[in-house]
Order: sequence, then structure tokens, then C-alpha cells
Amino acid sequence: MNRIWAVPDTRLSAVRRYVAVIALGNLIWEFAQMPLYTLWQTGTAGEIVVAALHCTGGDVLIATASLLVALLVVNSPDWPHQRFLPVAGTAMALGFGYTVFSEWLNIEVRRTWSYSDLMPTLPWLGTGLSPLAQWLTIPALAFWASYRAMVPEAATASLKNGTVP
Repeated sequence: MNRIWAVPDTRLSAVRRYVAVIALGNLIWEFAQMPLYTLWQTGTAGEIVVAALHCTGGDVLIATASLLVALLVVNSPDWPHQRFLPVAGTAMALGFGYTVFSEWLNIEVRRTWSYSDLMPTLPWLGTGLSPLAQWLTIPALAFWASYRAMVPEAATASLKNGTVP
């Protein structure tokens, strides 16, 4: 019985680390990209802070839901030690896909927010490049941090030879 309590739950630890990096990374990114939205010019300081915090909360929910769905779909009982890349790739694809849909819905259909002239967009979609880069960069960093912390010796070796077990 004591052995059960002594062994850390690496899956839960990896998820915690992933969510922590997602939250911090998205909080920083949301504030940094605020000048790319018209709210930066039209909103008060309070409205800008509330919007960035609201969007960060949504980002955390999207990333967490994407990870949960990926874990269910990929069905790796020993994640993050096995099938790490399929889970990470699936979660990132889900988060990226949702972001494309959400940006389109909120910019074009609902008009709940709008880009400033500073936001570079994809011509065929009109989706901002900053939110797309956000959903490629931050989850990748979060997965890297999770994996590196859970399997430090394997991660170090993997980084040296370019593979992830």
C-alpha cells in the first residue's frame, strides 16, 4: 500500500505541467497580441485586461479539452511515456482546428471582436496569423515541458538525436 502512495502519477503530473505552461504562455501571448485587435484602440484599460483574462481562460479550456480528447482517442495507458507524439499531435491539431473555426465565427459571423490593421491574416480564411501561431507555439512548448519533466533522461537523449520515444 505504501508503494502506491510513493509512486507519482506521471500522467496527472504531465497534465498539470501542460496546463500550467498553457495558462502562463497564453496569458503572456494574449496581452502581447492585444495591439493586433481593435479593442486595443477602442477599449479602456479595464476592458483590455478583462478581455485578455477571459481569452486566456478560454485558451486553457480549449487546450485542456483538446488534450483530454486526444488522450481518449489515442488511448495510451502509459502516456506520457508511450505514444507521446500521437497524443501531442492530436491535441495540437484539435486546438488549431478549433482556433480556425472560432476566429472565423467571432470575426466574420458574430463580429464579437475584430482585428486591427496590424494583424496579418491568411488571405483565403481571413484568420489572424497571431492566433494561429499561438496555437502552434504554446501547446508545443507545453508538451515539451511535460515530456521533459516526466522523462528527463529520455528527453535529454531524445533531444540530442532528434527523436521522442
